[in-house]
This record gives sequence, C-alpha cells and structure tokens, in this order.
Amino acid sequence: MTRFSIVKGDITRLSVMAIVNAANESLSAGGGVDGAIHAAAGVDLQSECSALGGCPTGHARLTGGYRLRAEYIIHTVGPIWRGGGNGESALLGCCYSNVLSLAVKSSIYRLAFPSISTGAYGFPKDRAARIAVGICRLLAAPDSPFEEVIFCLYEDESYELYKDCLADVL
Repeated sequence: MTRFSIVKGDITRLSVMAIVNAANESLSAGGGVDGAIHAAAGVDLQSECSALGGCPTGHARLTGGYRLRAEYIIHTVGPIWRGGGNGESALLGCCYSNVLSLAVKSSIYRLAFPSISTGAYGFPKDRAARIAVGICRLLAAPDSPFEEVIFCLYEDESYELYKDCLADVL
C-alpha cells in the first residue's frame, strides 16, 4: 500500500529513488525548485538535459540524480496559468500522471513531488494541490507498486494546502 506524506523543506535534500523537477520546456536551469535542483545536482545534469531535446508541457523526462541523494530526477513541465480556460488543469494533471507512469516504467517506487506550476508559472496553489493529491491518490492506489509518494513543499502556504487536501482524501 502506498504511503503518502507531506514534508516542509528542500526537495534536493530528500533521500528517495527520484525527485520530481518542475522544469521548463528546454530542461535548462531556471528559477525556483528547478534552479535549486540543477544547482544541487551539478553541471552534469545540464549536459544530460541538453541531450534530451526538451520536454513538452504535461510530459516527463528521466535523468540521473548526480550529486543529489535521489538516484533519479523526473522532469515535468507544468502549464503556465492563463486564467484557467486554456486546459491548464488538464495539463497539470498530465504532469502528475506522466511522472507516475514514467516512474513505474523505470522501477521507481519512492518519489517526491514539489508543487508544480505554482511559482513563476502562476497556477493557483489551492487548485494545484487538489489536482496533485487527487491524481497521485488515484494512480498510486492500494494495488500500485508505489511504496511512498511525498509532497515536499518549501513554503508554509503550500504545505498547509497540501496537508488539508491529503487529509480530505485519506
């Protein structure tokens, strides 16, 4: 049975099989969690990302973890919030489902997610939390291979929103 947990802190310090990166389409080092992951992993990460040729919004790509405690990084590109009428919620849901699908294909059963698209991309944090928890809870059902899914939030507001959403579904 999958164990769900929420931690407040720096995702780059977690010891899991994979951490999820809220990436940009070019997979180049950006700001926020993306920049922190690239900085902590080291320059070899950018070399591998460059060889992948980018990643479309809603999709996921796998790289090594390099200097991180995590063996792998699963990069996913969340949607930029444009008011909610452009399929943003569906695209964000695709991020989570594609990450989980890639994790299963790669035999990754312990992973940690940040709050995707809620920083510079402006996705409303409460809506993002509901989508993230709902998709992960559905796809990491009791018969799934996942041992642990962690939501790692850096700031208080997101931490509280995810904690409330998870309490509602468990």
